[in-house]
Amino acid sequence: MRPQSHRVYVLAFDVAVDRLVAARVGLGGAILDRRAVDRPRAGPDLERVVDVLARFGRQLHDAAPADSVCAGVGASYCGMIRPGDGMVRYGPHLGWVDQAFGAELGRRLGLGLPVAVGNEAHLGAQAEQRRGAAVGFQNLIYLHGDVGVGGGIIVGGKLLGGDGGYGCELGHMIVNPHGGRPCGCGSRGCLEAEVGERALLDAADLIGRDAVRAVVDDADRGDPAARDALRTIGDWLGIGVANLINLFNPGMVIFGGMLRDMYPGAAAQVRARIAANVLPVAREQVRLRTSALGDDATLVGAAELGFAPLLADPLGVLTRTALRPTA
Repeated sequence: MRPQSHRVYVLAFDVAVDRLVAARVGLGGAILDRRAVDRPRAGPDLERVVDVLARFGRQLHDAAPADSVCAGVGASYCGMIRPGDGMVRYGPHLGWVDQAFGAELGRRLGLGLPVAVGNEAHLGAQAEQRRGAAVGFQNLIYLHGDVGVGGGIIVGGKLLGGDGGYGCELGHMIVNPHGGRPCGCGSRGCLEAEVGERALLDAADLIGRDAVRAVVDDADRGDPAARDALRTIGDWLGIGVANLINLFNPGMVIFGGMLRDMYPGAAAQVRARIAANVLPVAREQVRLRTSALGDDATLVGAAELGFAPLLADPLGVLTRTALRPTA
């Protein structure tokens, strides 16, 4: 006897710099229903984000079949999250500092369920390992490009979180210490500063995040400026990836988010840096892949976070949610 996947679901939320996504996700990772809206880049916006996501969440919950049950809630956020309570300690691009995102979203949803919150790149790494490009891999690195660059590292099958849960800030690894571009963190020459959205669009002499895919498309059509921009980005990205391979000896490196679009045009430079700068024994087996889950990697990761209590204690969660297992 076990619950049927269509009867048990979680609400999953993904808060990126420029969009808000909510979904009802069934057991097994199937996205059953979703809502999405653009997020203006307008500074600290906890009130608006929570209002939009709570409204979406209630709509998704109300639209679910009558014989189904919500077993949990998970959320992905583009910033540094304090483990345990969903506090956003630092959201660099829109100025969030110590914002009680998880608690406030749980209160506004009104479902009597806590909201588990995780860093978007950490969750993307776990999603790719469980349901995406890295199924079967125990050691991998996931690089997630949004406006900035985040990362998730899985070692021996487990996420590397660090002492306080704030580890794997790969975007703030210094790759260009002499004359590097300024970074939003206050440093210069960070990987994020050299390969993020702003770096690509400056190199291509364009403005706005919507132009990222246009640069990639122009490069595919042979535009010299766009190709040069991707080559420049690819070289810095390759330096960062080479450092990570030497440090962690992963079986796979995955490029997600905006980097998923950029990587094909920058792959030659990345591979050249690996060939030149990675120890031969470390580069022998490593595979370079783009995200198999695409733009849903962080959303699927949030759903996995929401399902974690059910998977850890099925009978306890089913009892608390008053769901009666069926054959």
